[in-house]
Amino acid sequence: MKNFSSAQEQAASGHADGGGGGSLRRRAVLSGLAILPVAYGVGTAGSARADVKSVQADVKTASPDSVRTVAGGLVTGVERRYNAPQLAPGTRLVLPKGIKAVSVMDYYHRPHLAFASSAWPYVTAANGTQVDASVIPGHGAPTRVAVLTGFTNGWYDVVHANGRADHVAWDADEFPVLWVYGEFGATSEAPFRNRIYSLALQPFSRNPYSPSTIAS
Repeated sequence: MKNFSSAQEQAASGHADGGGGGSLRRRAVLSGLAILPVAYGVGTAGSARADVKSVQADVKTASPDSVRTVAGGLVTGVERRYNAPQLAPGTRLVLPKGIKAVSVMDYYHRPHLAFASSAWPYVTAANGTQVDASVIPGHGAPTRVAVLTGFTNGWYDVVHANGRADHVAWDADEFPVLWVYGEFGATSEAPFRNRIYSLALQPFSRNPYSPSTIAS
């Protein structure tokens, strides 16, 4: 699913994991920000594509369908999406040291940046609580969305509860920003219906949210 703020800025992305569609129609979009895909995996959470094994992605050499430029000079790298049942409580997201996170609040209706950044792994979840975003929570935990910066080396590891680790790397000079989206079954409205349990990560050439989307 892709919802766009305007025809001028469409944040298209390549998907290595998950599939499906749907529409969350009541979402408001602010200041030229293209809202990113959120509903992949509806009805397909158990598909084989959800199991990304030992992947390593270099967006500099990725296919043209995986690295795209949209209006305003925003370049999007490869999105990786992990779904249940492969994604499970206790899965860990490991990042380099020195990463800063700015949470995206009210993501589904009036998305805006939080006032201040925090040191990873702490982000503000949808219910306003500060959480350790490096650990995947159980079903029913509030949604967490954040924009991460401070990458001198572009990489992350997703360490699954069974011990298997997926390593993903990219050129941090070209893609210094990482978007992180976690939906863990707390969203009851259509098309989610408390069914989606998913983690998505995608590099960007810059913060896709303009400063004007900071809450006032």
